[in-house]
Amino acid sequence: MQNKSLKIKFGNNDLILETGRIAKQANGSVTVTYGGTVVLVTACMSREIREGQDFFPLTVEYQEKTYAAGRIPGGFFKREGRPSESEILTSRLIDRPIRPLFPEGLFNEVQVMAIVLSSDGENDPDILALSGASVALSISNIPFNGPLAACRVARINNEFVLNPTYAEMESSDLEVVVTGNASGVLMLESKANEVSEEIYFEAVKFGMDSLKPILSVQEEFCRLYGQPKAQVELKLVDPALMQKIGSLSREKLNKVYKLSKKEEREEEIDLLTKELEAQLTGEGFLAADIQAGLHEVEKKQVRRMVAEENIRIDGRSFKEIRPISCEVSVLPRTHGSGLFTRGQTQSLAITTLGTGEDEQLVEALEGERKKSFMLHYNFPSFSVGETKPVRGPGRREIGHGALAEKALLAVMPSKEKFPYTVRVVSEILESNGSSSMASVCAAALSLMDAGVPIKEAVGGVALGLVKEGKKEVILTDIAGLEDHFGDMDFKVAGTRSGVTAVQLDLKINGISLELLKECLEQSKEARLFILDKISSALSAPRQELSSFAPRIDVIKINTEKIGELIGPGGKNIKAIIAATGASIDINDDGTVLVGSTDAAKSEAAIKMIKAIAEDVEVGRIYSGKVKRIMPFGVFVEIAPRKEGLVHVSELSATFVKKVDDVVKVGDEFKVKVIGVDELGRINLSKKQAEQSS
Repeated sequence: MQNKSLKIKFGNNDLILETGRIAKQANGSVTVTYGGTVVLVTACMSREIREGQDFFPLTVEYQEKTYAAGRIPGGFFKREGRPSESEILTSRLIDRPIRPLFPEGLFNEVQVMAIVLSSDGENDPDILALSGASVALSISNIPFNGPLAACRVARINNEFVLNPTYAEMESSDLEVVVTGNASGVLMLESKANEVSEEIYFEAVKFGMDSLKPILSVQEEFCRLYGQPKAQVELKLVDPALMQKIGSLSREKLNKVYKLSKKEEREEEIDLLTKELEAQLTGEGFLAADIQAGLHEVEKKQVRRMVAEENIRIDGRSFKEIRPISCEVSVLPRTHGSGLFTRGQTQSLAITTLGTGEDEQLVEALEGERKKSFMLHYNFPSFSVGETKPVRGPGRREIGHGALAEKALLAVMPSKEKFPYTVRVVSEILESNGSSSMASVCAAALSLMDAGVPIKEAVGGVALGLVKEGKKEVILTDIAGLEDHFGDMDFKVAGTRSGVTAVQLDLKINGISLELLKECLEQSKEARLFILDKISSALSAPRQELSSFAPRIDVIKINTEKIGELIGPGGKNIKAIIAATGASIDINDDGTVLVGSTDAAKSEAAIKMIKAIAEDVEVGRIYSGKVKRIMPFGVFVEIAPRKEGLVHVSELSATFVKKVDDVVKVGDEFKVKVIGVDELGRINLSKKQAEQSS
């Protein structure tokens, strides 16, 4: 079999593209190899357009198989189940840059599938899957304006590193996935530890420069092994219908766009649609085509207003942010809450503090890890005045939550400083533009209200773009229609000190680095304005936690005592938890975290832990329980697996003739340690304990 492959040096390893060996029935298929990581990417397109189809049905599925890392899945069924959050986020990472490169009017169903076949535990397969999607589509007969390429850039010790390994990423203060093509930047996905806009821009530029040889090798690969593109029907609106709709609706649309409220505009558009349908269906036009035509007329009208008349729909200037209000402590029983409203977008964020038992265990190809900070985003249908069935979180919810989580991760305290598991939930109560950035702002308020000692408040803003010919207009704080009809959704979050998260999505074929730099500068100005609004509501984290939050006490024990504290089969630690109701986490370094909302329960648990973990101290008084009675005295347990003898002469200040007369098995009382012999046997005194008190 002919070897259809090309190889190029890309960072620390060779990047190998190969086709024609496996998955040959797909329209396009390619394997991408980097180090010991191999990803198969396929692209398929339906032959026919589904009846009534009125949008482009693109789906992207990314799957990580555990066999790739030499493991068998956990659970009862021992096979992969529903996609993990990581797989969903990578599916979105692939979808976002390839979607704008399909021709307008393509309504055939297209599916891209990426399967990780082998993982070396060092190189993240997501970048390979993204570039592989470009190659699979480009060599297929599917109409696609490729190629594009992707890389990951990290900053480690003030140096940019291309395609860092998992281990290298641990010491980075900036991570950015850069996707681009010959026209410019296509997509960005980033997290950072408060880096400046200048450093961030240089990282993107470094990534774009690194992509040039990868784009060249893809072009060569397509020239050698690509297929001719299929001739497919593109469903475009009839120009004659567009002209009719334009003449009938342009004046009314001008009035509609002067309405300040989203729901008022939507109501008027619905009425206008019905009027057009009543008038034009009689001329032989279909209702679906009339709706599509009005949508295009709206789009042109909104863009013309911005590009030619310098007018936004709601009358704002290009850099103006909608009215903002910030509130904290809006809920009485939660650990912390914040309500952030910007125009008609509103997020209610609630913070819950938990213990180590509440950490999330994440199973990934590179291994298991625990998360002590989580941010979850919910988007109920009432937030946009609609009705729909309530299901689990969709890809959009998971993606928006992950972006907000990245934005706040840089300011979260270390586990040593704040030994809590923290969960923030953002409930979107209203939506008209950038609810993910509203979630960042509301979450910062909520965390500070809960007393979480974050380094600084974090704010976020979304910028849009209208590009008509050579004119490029950047819009700060885009509303829903500006996002829908515009060319860009550029979200930037950060503190006063720097950027913490960036996400860029486009509907056009790339933007220049010069325009990106301008967007970063404009976003900083907006972010500082929003941070001022947040500070006016709450300028710093509260000094005290909510009375409803658990208190976590930290104690240190000798590491040699960990086994004794846990006990055989966890017997000792389970007994303490059962007796006190406190939660207990033990780290390998001897750190013990004791959590409870009741201070008395925490104190009781700490005493029991110390009784086991600390050496018995002569002269110290312990609470003990009678376990056995002998003629010469009683054996009292002062800690699990620690018993001492109270001789009959030490039971009472008065003469005791018979031990059974004064104590019974199960009695509890205080005892004083009066001696420990060379064999470790403990001698106790009830009499002296009573005299000491």
